[in-house]
Amino acid sequence: MSIAPDMSPAEDQLSFPPAEAVPPAAPLEMPVQDFASPPQAGPGRQMNSLRVWLARLVAFGGTAALAVFGFSQMLASFGADPTPLQIALLTLFVPTFAWVGFSFCGSLAGFLAPRLVTPQGLNTARVVVVMPIYHEDVALSTGLLVALARELAAEGMADRAEIFVLSDTRDPAIAVNETLVISAARRMSPLPVWYRRRLTNEDRKSGNVAEFVRHWGGRYDQMVVLDADSVLTGATIREMSARMQADPRMGLIQTMPMLIGGETIFARLTQFAGRVYGPMIARGVSAWSGDTGNYWGHNAMIRIEAFAQACGLPRLPGRPPFGGTILSHDFVEAAALCRAGWKVRLDHDLRGSFEGCPPTLLDMAVRERRWAQGNLQHTRLLGIKGLRGISRAHFLIGILGFLMSPLWLGLILVGLGLSATVLLSTPEYFPNAYQLFPQWPVFDSRRMLWLFAIAMGLLLLPKFIATFRAWARPLAANSGGRVRIFASAIFETILSALIAPVQMLVQTRQIFEILGGRDSGWNAQVRAGHMPGWGVVLRYHWAHVALGLGTLVVLASFSPAQLIWLSPILAGLILSPLTSRLSASPVFGRWARLRGLLVTPEERHPPAILTEAAAIARALPHAVPGRASLLRLGEDADLLQQHISMLAPFPEVLPLSLRMARITAEAKITHASTRAEALDFLDRTETDAMLMDPQLLMRWSRLPA
Repeated sequence: MSIAPDMSPAEDQLSFPPAEAVPPAAPLEMPVQDFASPPQAGPGRQMNSLRVWLARLVAFGGTAALAVFGFSQMLASFGADPTPLQIALLTLFVPTFAWVGFSFCGSLAGFLAPRLVTPQGLNTARVVVVMPIYHEDVALSTGLLVALARELAAEGMADRAEIFVLSDTRDPAIAVNETLVISAARRMSPLPVWYRRRLTNEDRKSGNVAEFVRHWGGRYDQMVVLDADSVLTGATIREMSARMQADPRMGLIQTMPMLIGGETIFARLTQFAGRVYGPMIARGVSAWSGDTGNYWGHNAMIRIEAFAQACGLPRLPGRPPFGGTILSHDFVEAAALCRAGWKVRLDHDLRGSFEGCPPTLLDMAVRERRWAQGNLQHTRLLGIKGLRGISRAHFLIGILGFLMSPLWLGLILVGLGLSATVLLSTPEYFPNAYQLFPQWPVFDSRRMLWLFAIAMGLLLLPKFIATFRAWARPLAANSGGRVRIFASAIFETILSALIAPVQMLVQTRQIFEILGGRDSGWNAQVRAGHMPGWGVVLRYHWAHVALGLGTLVVLASFSPAQLIWLSPILAGLILSPLTSRLSASPVFGRWARLRGLLVTPEERHPPAILTEAAAIARALPHAVPGRASLLRLGEDADLLQQHISMLAPFPEVLPLSLRMARITAEAKITHASTRAEALDFLDRTETDAMLMDPQLLMRWSRLPA
């Protein structure tokens, strides 16, 4: 379709390279679900095994028993006639105590996790690896995909596996980097590598994947979803494919990704915790979830037929943050599969699953802001028709994961208020004028101390069990030995204790922002951070420091004994700028590694796929920032042709915004005297439209430099 009526006949009949950026269309119907009605398709529900129900009894029954125990003991410490502040403390203490107890009981349930096996035999399932990207370092992401393609070919899957990069990038300069890097990657890959950049990016990642399924889902049987910094080994994908093919009811298999690539102390801390404690947690979740598991949005295999039938997500009524696009769509997609009768399972035994981790505390806070909004949205989805009970539990656990921060803060503040009341008020022994015997204040401090000790035990015991479990496995030898892994666990516990109070306040602020109607937006994730300056951390943490110092002064003056149990929290708040800055330091991270602290097996013996991916990324074209990325297309005909070859054909009906942008871009290019001047004339939307249109791009490239 020509939009430039004044083009010469020669220009109008230009022959462009065939549109091979994407395969032939293979549409698959993916209806938008009506969550107010039962599912219309699916294999129907099937009961979980007795083993799963026993694991649920351990996890949820144990949590309920601990909650009742905590309630009774706390109530007993207040006596028969508790004050309003004591009732408030009791109300906040019970869910907090139960939350700590659930982590312990969930870990115990892991002893009932099933032993999973991979069936042997012929597997002809067609597999596609999809990687949605949005303003990423495309060379690093593509390096992972090419390395994976080579492993899949080595596993004998070259004839039934393909790779699809699904771009939502809106920055024209980054888009050019994507096309040129992926064009080079296609020549290096033994598997087909397809690339499609969406014309618009409605509904974010979930909309990106859904659009892919609707256009090309009929071409494949199984879909592996990756993040831009994650990868699975070829052997793991082969095993997942065989397991799914052997069970026609299997809708989704989730793996437990191991964190990799951490250089800062914060990243290495998160990486070590995930590697040592993560497998035990995964076994527990796998045990009590059974075939009604959860989905974490990446490093999972999905049966495309099931996904298309059940996972067309609607938009929530109203405006963000509670309305609009479903942000934590992965939880909802898992729940939608389960309510239609498809199995969703966490295969805790698969180890060839890796992802990057946020480099700094500040970067983690940005990610958690979006997760918090997405999880709180789930409060509107608890009433989905046909929702499975365990899917509802997954929703509630995600919601409580963020609500625990304001609950914990409230517990501390009420506790301080209760202490102040005791210290500053005079007891009234005879509130009734006709009372014969005095009424003594009741506050069993010894019982409270024991409750605190039990809570700390429930919190720390799973960590030490996981550490001792690692001693008996090759993990210890591959992480520097038993002494170093134990020292690392102690170091991680201390540093986590310093970070936890800051995260509590940050998450509490995020919750109030969301409740106040503030949307998180959609920003590219930070994969490789840098150490923030003192000005940045002081601006971010000054309120935390002020709160810590103020509380310290008050308690030191009126109740020094309270400092004993509040000292970790106060230390975390007062030291937050120092902790935030030093934990973001790669130098400090290298110092820890040289001393054998927070070392994981993947660091000492990097998986082959990661080593090869790094080498491939270095061999791919380097990203060119900003305007220079665009100008090089006009200067190098070969690069221009590579870019054009990666453009998917336009659909018959274009979005109105794109049609208008093409028209205005064509007019501005016509009136420009040079390529640089044309770029000066074009706004970002018009530049993007030009980069998507071969005719406009060729016309622009013919302008003088």
